[in-house]
Amino acid sequence: MRQREHAFQLVLFFLLVLLALIFLLPFYFITINSVKSFSEIIKTPASLPTTIRFENYRIAIRQVSFFQMLFNSLVITVFSVSLMVLFGSPAAWKLVRVPSKVSTIFFTLYVAAMVIPFQSVMVPLVKVASEAQLLDSRLGLICIYVGFGQSFTVFLYHGFIKTVPYELEESALLDGCSDARLFFSIVFPLLKTITVTIIILQTLWVWNDFLLPSLILYAKDLQTIPLSINRFFGQYKNQWDKALPTLVMGILPIVVFFLSLQRFMIQGIAEGAVKG
Repeated sequence: MRQREHAFQLVLFFLLVLLALIFLLPFYFITINSVKSFSEIIKTPASLPTTIRFENYRIAIRQVSFFQMLFNSLVITVFSVSLMVLFGSPAAWKLVRVPSKVSTIFFTLYVAAMVIPFQSVMVPLVKVASEAQLLDSRLGLICIYVGFGQSFTVFLYHGFIKTVPYELEESALLDGCSDARLFFSIVFPLLKTITVTIIILQTLWVWNDFLLPSLILYAKDLQTIPLSINRFFGQYKNQWDKALPTLVMGILPIVVFFLSLQRFMIQGIAEGAVKG
């Protein structure tokens, strides 16, 4: 019996290693091809480079003003995700702690908004953004991200807050604690796990998004990293030797960020989305 169990665990281990290697395969192709010449990328995309060309990175940085694009992506991502958490967490808290028909209606609307295809609101969105003078503006894009991200943020917070004991809040209310102080001093610290989960998920979305920035940002000095990568592709050109280094530099910060916080992610989703 023990031998069978041991054999099963060994087979499972090798299957998991194989699966991990399959998932890492795209990173291998991106990394090794980012230091090849264009002709070598086309001829032998799977082989190791014969000559390492780090000048590909220097050329890519210069052609797309990479550090300006990195700054734009950081500003848009940090402010968008921060505002999602700042507005979404107290909204979900009130929806849970003040049960009523109005709260149920609002939560239903939040959930319903999650299933609306973005393509169906693209044209009205651009028209409204134009009327509100939000086009070609980092602030405008941040406002739109916050609006679209609130539904998912409130949904996850709503489920998690149901697991937080209400007795802690009752004690604070009896001591005369205000709503703002009650939430930010007592409730919000208890939401650490789901907050980190939301930050990871929304950061991955905002950082990698191409469609919304392409609709809102037109000036080259305001564009994000996904838009800058798109400059290397067109009807008559595909500059893989410059696009791949930009892609590597673009995904590196988000990979480091994800790996540093991913241990909270599964726990947060399980406690928030499942228990709620």
